[in-house]
Amino acid sequence: MTDPTQDPRFLQDPYPTYAAMRSTCPVQAVPAGSGGRTSYLVTGYAEAREVLGDARLSKDTAAFFADKGSQRRLHPAVAHTMLASDPPQHTRLRKLVTKAFTKGAVAQLRPFIGRVTDELLDQWPVGEQFDFVTGLAIPLPVIVICELLGVPAEDRPDVQSWSGALFAARNPDVIDAASHSLADYITSLIAAKRLNPGSSLLDRLISARDGDDHLSEEELVSLAVLLLVAGHETTTNFLGNATLALLQRPAELDRLRRNPDDVSDVLDELLRFDSPVSTSTFRFTTEPVTLGGTDIPADAPVLIALGAANRDPQRFTSPDLLDLDRDATAHLSFGHGIHRCVGAPLAKAEAEIALRAVLSRFPAIRLAAPPDHLEWRRTRLVRGLSALPVLV
Repeated sequence: MTDPTQDPRFLQDPYPTYAAMRSTCPVQAVPAGSGGRTSYLVTGYAEAREVLGDARLSKDTAAFFADKGSQRRLHPAVAHTMLASDPPQHTRLRKLVTKAFTKGAVAQLRPFIGRVTDELLDQWPVGEQFDFVTGLAIPLPVIVICELLGVPAEDRPDVQSWSGALFAARNPDVIDAASHSLADYITSLIAAKRLNPGSSLLDRLISARDGDDHLSEEELVSLAVLLLVAGHETTTNFLGNATLALLQRPAELDRLRRNPDDVSDVLDELLRFDSPVSTSTFRFTTEPVTLGGTDIPADAPVLIALGAANRDPQRFTSPDLLDLDRDATAHLSFGHGIHRCVGAPLAKAEAEIALRAVLSRFPAIRLAAPPDHLEWRRTRLVRGLSALPVLV
């Protein structure tokens, strides 16, 4: 048994590999690391949507790894986030943060997102090659989520660096060290805010109650870490992937230049076409499950390839075609069910504002390197560009 996703060509373009796997069987056993264990990879849309909402699969990673002798040193605040929990704990924690990411709450942030976008675009060097990722895709969502959480401006570069290291290229030591740096920083920030309270989301979480129940200190740090990391990683990759897709398709790019109001209508198709989250976070079966004709035993990890599901021809006609007129609202890039990304409205607002501003201010933007020379981040969890050289 081999894992096709380890092919070096997979990072550049995973979709042919996913299509080949899906055509054989939408749920397949693949190796899980070097210990001889097996995971099950889901590549079909119907199967992915089903399993994302299946209560027989747990996200309690602490329970799964408790007796498996893991040598990892991830900080508990990173290892045991809301994403790694089941109801009722997950329900309680999610309730505390949902209000910050409603459409109404995000609408209040739109003027700030617009100002930050303009300030970043003011620094773009006209007539010179530069990196879209470091020039916009990274700093915009980092600044926005740090502003929302009350992270001081002088600390934001460190926060971004630690967060990026959590997705290091299969380097457990780097990832584990970054988890401690980020969690230790959040712990100190919480202590500072207790001395000088403010009005940020983190300040509200510090004083949050759910009925009569306080957040524990570990839950508080964990929620803040998760919001910081998840609050910008998806958007960074979304901006890069969407921009690359448009730059490679002049007709679609020109359409949006001429009709900038259409940007909000095509976000779901851009998310479907090249998902910023390639594989969903960890799940495991709590009992035997049959999925897509495959029998999965109890206590088996299940990986859901969201990017593959979004390209399933059984759900989306001509899925390898970027069709800006397609109704792609059923895409799974933000997940599905109780664990669907709570920050999805914010990510879409940031992408809409940023793409409209770029097309308006820099209508001649173009790629400055061949697409097959671009470097992608070396991780199977997210799909995003390490750099995107452009000219404006």
